[in-house]
Amino acid sequence: MKKLWMICLLLSGLPAFAQQEGVVVTYEKEHFWSKIYDRLTFLSEEERSRIKTTWGSRDEGYKTKGQLFATAAESKYNDMEPEADGGWRGRVSEFMVYRNLDTERKIEIEEFAGKTLVIDDSLKAPSWKVLNKIKEINGYLCMMAVAEDTVRDAKLTAWFANDLAFNAGPERYFGLPGLIMELNVNDGEVIFTAIKVEKKPLNDEPKPPKKIKGKKITTADYDRMLKSYINDSIKSHRNPYWNIRY
Repeated sequence: MKKLWMICLLLSGLPAFAQQEGVVVTYEKEHFWSKIYDRLTFLSEEERSRIKTTWGSRDEGYKTKGQLFATAAESKYNDMEPEADGGWRGRVSEFMVYRNLDTERKIEIEEFAGKTLVIDDSLKAPSWKVLNKIKEINGYLCMMAVAEDTVRDAKLTAWFANDLAFNAGPERYFGLPGLIMELNVNDGEVIFTAIKVEKKPLNDEPKPPKKIKGKKITTADYDRMLKSYINDSIKSHRNPYWNIRY
């Protein structure tokens, strides 16, 4: 009977098991550089002058966007190209995060100080603590969770939607029993917000690219490189975020 069902499905021209119920989420990422740079007390006057020339003294956030494709088993996050608005458009650095919850593996692609790194390793979620606080985000009732990023020395506050049962979120952030709708890094230095959520069947959208170029490393390798780069920047009194991702 099973074989007959498969034959009928193939003859009908429909792909067997090709589509999975999923979600496509557009996130807005807002950097508040004035807050970030106020914390970097080690910067030289020359660096502060360079920052002011580049960003000015404005307190509003600098906005970019990213897109997440997620199913129950897989997810992929990419940066999005800036929209043509007649203003300055910077080049989007190469960045992709792929997670496979079934195999508990991840692939991350990131430009780091002029090099393309491919982090291929096992999954490790932040150690979230869910709190008894709720708020509505984009029509979804969300619960609050907190964690710490010890490598980047960052406080994380996430709001996740139980009604969207996808273990996923923006960039590297995941590990909660619902989709992360908002993520706050270091009390408002960076804020991710889900501005568009589409439930739809997905095919290969959550899968990683077939060809990946870059230096293959582990998460431990990446963490050592990041800590070393930030420490060297502190000693040199320069801004580390000219060449690495915040």
